[in-house]
Amino acid sequence: MTDYKDKLGGLADKLKKETPKTPIQEVHPVRQNVIAKEDEAQLNVWIPKGLLKRIKSYGVEYDRSLKDISIEALKFFLNAKLKKS
Repeated sequence: MTDYKDKLGGLADKLKKETPKTPIQEVHPVRQNVIAKEDEAQLNVWIPKGLLKRIKSYGVEYDRSLKDISIEALKFFLNAKLKKS
C-alpha cells in the first residue's frame, strides 16, 4: 500500500514540474453575421386537425417549420386583403 501512495505522490510532483508535451488546442468562436430580428409575440390558435395535418405534411415535404409556414400564410392573406380594399 505504501508503494502505491509513493507512486501517486511521485506522479503528482512529476506532473506539476513537467510542462505538457502535447500542444493545447485553442478554440475560437465562429463569427456569425447578426441579422436584425423583428420582435416576436406568441399566437395560440385552434385550427381543424385536417388543416394541421396538411400544414405539417407541407412542412416535411418542403423542409419548412410550422412557424415559417404560418407567418408566410398570414402575410399572404393580409397582403391579399389589403390589395382588395
